[in-house]
Amino acid sequence: MQDHPQIVWQDESGATHTARWRSESGSPPPRRVVLADDQTPADQAYRLACEGTALLYRGDFHNAKQLLQAMARRIERKPRRPGKPAAAKSATETFHLHRQAQAQRARVLGMLLLPFEAGHGLPLRRAPDVRQACLEAYGAADEAYVASLRELLGLIGAHEWRKKGVSIPALGAAIHPHYGVFSPVRGEYVDLVAQAPLPGALTGDAAAFDVGTGTGVIAAVLARRGVAHIVATDQDPRALACAGENIARLGYAGQVDVVQADMFPEGRAALVVCNPPWVPARPSSPVEYAVYDPDSRMLRAFLSGLAAHLAPGGEGWLILSDLAEHLGLRSREALLAMIDAGGLQVLGRLDARPRHGKASDADDALHAARAAEVTSLWRLAAR
Repeated sequence: MQDHPQIVWQDESGATHTARWRSESGSPPPRRVVLADDQTPADQAYRLACEGTALLYRGDFHNAKQLLQAMARRIERKPRRPGKPAAAKSATETFHLHRQAQAQRARVLGMLLLPFEAGHGLPLRRAPDVRQACLEAYGAADEAYVASLRELLGLIGAHEWRKKGVSIPALGAAIHPHYGVFSPVRGEYVDLVAQAPLPGALTGDAAAFDVGTGTGVIAAVLARRGVAHIVATDQDPRALACAGENIARLGYAGQVDVVQADMFPEGRAALVVCNPPWVPARPSSPVEYAVYDPDSRMLRAFLSGLAAHLAPGGEGWLILSDLAEHLGLRSREALLAMIDAGGLQVLGRLDARPRHGKASDADDALHAARAAEVTSLWRLAAR
């Protein structure tokens, strides 16, 4: 863990202590740290966290979780401001304000810290065994470190998803996502891949490419549909390990090769599929790169390079939500211009409405955009 910065604090006697700092979100170590325990009032903890002071918790694990929940409730309280009602905001302004609020919430709640022993042991009363969850996300730990309770809860949740898996009806099986790899909980896009007509050129040993495979779910669906040879690419080591495990578990290792590549593998294919991040905005942490695509970089790279990687008569399948259009972040005209600039033509499009809970949650800040969202599979060919 020598590549991680140190965090410094003083105990009750004034003695100075140091430990390594862990943050999968990329947050820098807090400059000031004070001790907290079961007697620390929530108002005090919230005030210190808002001021940028972190609290290193030493006490009961369940009390630490309750303190975190109490801090979250204080964030969610909406101050009453008398006077004229606020002017209506555009969808784009609402999106950016929502992300700012999310980032601020993450910063404040990320200030409640826990000490970890070498080997990921958690030396708090009533603490669960978190060693495997931490090992899956952090790797080995040969010395003590400090991380936020909020992040730990995310690691535990990811570990449970990895054990349980996400049921994929189109596969008749489950996909087991690893920490930091986007989980295929949005099942409508998987269903589109299962339903779209395969191109006529995809016969015999003709290859298909799955660009940016993630968990490997799209490659697995293509394999189940009988595609004989699929090359699934990704540049993230976590995604490569995750896809490899899922493909092997499902029995498709003989059909699918998982390879490390930035976008396309070498050669041409009768079918090239890509499900890039749907929202052209800057990620606030490394794990958000599966959702946010700054300046539509991956989308542009796929559309500009697709024609050169299509075999004669081949198709490219672009799987993309129009949420960015409803948020005012990218227009339909801009998308069509990218397709045209790549020397491509649209053969057809399959659409699906979202089924996730937020699409019907009127209290969600982005409800209007989510309710109007459509996910599409664009069938593209070289002109």
